[in-house]
Amino acid sequence: MFPERVYYENTIQNYPLGRMLIEKYKSSEFIPIESHNNIFELRSRPNEDFTAMKNYLVIGVRKTHKYVPNTKISDFLVPFTSSGCMAMCLYCYLVCNYNKCSYLRVFVNREQMLDNLIKKSHEYTKECVFEIGSNSDLILEDTVTDTLSNTIEEFAKKGRGAITFPTKFGMSDKLLGLRHNGKVIFRMSLNPQELIKSVEIGTSPLFNRINALNSMCEAGYQVGILIAPVILVENWKALYAELLDILEAELTQKTKDSIFIEIIFMTYSYVQNAINNQAFPDSLKLYNKEIMTGRGRGKYCYKESYRLEAETFLRDEIDKRFKSARIIYVV
Repeated sequence: MFPERVYYENTIQNYPLGRMLIEKYKSSEFIPIESHNNIFELRSRPNEDFTAMKNYLVIGVRKTHKYVPNTKISDFLVPFTSSGCMAMCLYCYLVCNYNKCSYLRVFVNREQMLDNLIKKSHEYTKECVFEIGSNSDLILEDTVTDTLSNTIEEFAKKGRGAITFPTKFGMSDKLLGLRHNGKVIFRMSLNPQELIKSVEIGTSPLFNRINALNSMCEAGYQVGILIAPVILVENWKALYAELLDILEAELTQKTKDSIFIEIIFMTYSYVQNAINNQAFPDSLKLYNKEIMTGRGRGKYCYKESYRLEAETFLRDEIDKRFKSARIIYVV
């Protein structure tokens, strides 16, 4: 039962959420730490312990509140109520940032972060979109902290513009009846079920995600789809064509008429490859030197010819099925 261990900063006891989590997980082993950013005991663990560490929870106080300008779906990336994740996607970009320490960290000063967000939303002449889920999956975090519902309703009442977050999870039922006032953009990340099962370990199955997307659209949320990350395995064309066939059949007409689409190709790294080889030795190998090339320090992406072929294929297949869906960007 999650979490096996809880690593915590002593100051969390000064916050209501901190006290709630201490009570909620009182049957777990609690280990005090000085900083959620620097837990030597965990940093020094071998890569093969990656899966075990995903069963730990780290609780601290977020000290970084710098908003980062963005040019895709949002205007700003917002440091928010969690970082890391309990899932174990083999390509996870958080591993690039946190190495093997990409376990879930939750931050108890959520009132401060929400107040900052609401104040920030009123500082600009235009209505901005704020990405609050770039460092974690907020649907998954919500199963631990119950934070997301309050964030949505408070921003809907007091904020200006919109907030957005992506997810790979279908547990959205408690968001359906919230007063969101059209200020929330819900984005579901989708991949073929074969890849979800083998690569996106610990996430919701495809049909659960589709059902959540339809339900959120019906509840009046703005909705989008991320086809992400596109992974060029041997039979990728058949897999992604099948995914689009399923979406055409299973999405409601209202969802089809409402969605926008983001397409993101997989970026992989030396760090991820090292962890996967040791923690998941029998898993699908994502690095393919024949079709990948270097991209910055220790990172790999698909060679331009392969990426362009896949982009053309996806654009054509999407256009056949979803005439009204807008592809916002491809990266």
